[in-house]
Amino acid sequence: MSDFLRNFATRFAALDASNLYKLNELYSDDIHFRDPLHEIQGLTALHAYFTELYANVSEIDFTFHSHDLVQEGSGYLRWTLRYRHPRLHGGQVISVDGCSYLQWHDKVYQHRDYFDAGALLYEHLPLMGTAIGWLKGRLA
Repeated sequence: MSDFLRNFATRFAALDASNLYKLNELYSDDIHFRDPLHEIQGLTALHAYFTELYANVSEIDFTFHSHDLVQEGSGYLRWTLRYRHPRLHGGQVISVDGCSYLQWHDKVYQHRDYFDAGALLYEHLPLMGTAIGWLKGRLA
């Protein structure tokens, strides 16, 4: 078990719109953040991304389930994101499982998220969601 990963998960889960200044306690100035929808370089850009993210949702919560140390300075966190956006899924809670691969020295300098972008966003858009639902039905 990694104390760094456990501590990171606890502190990350406590983030909200009022305390995003704490990102600088978790991430290095040269952070490289990547997920299926974004690629962000630098702490200033990451802060702007999270500010916009938290401003556009009415609820957001990360639950971390487990963590695995790959080697000293790198590891994985498994999580479930639950969020509510007023214009998606009728304002109901959307839940998505994913994992993060982190690399760090004293702070995280590489953060790569893996999740189903369709389950996070596309399936909940009015026209695209209908098309994705139809396609999934045809492929099943």
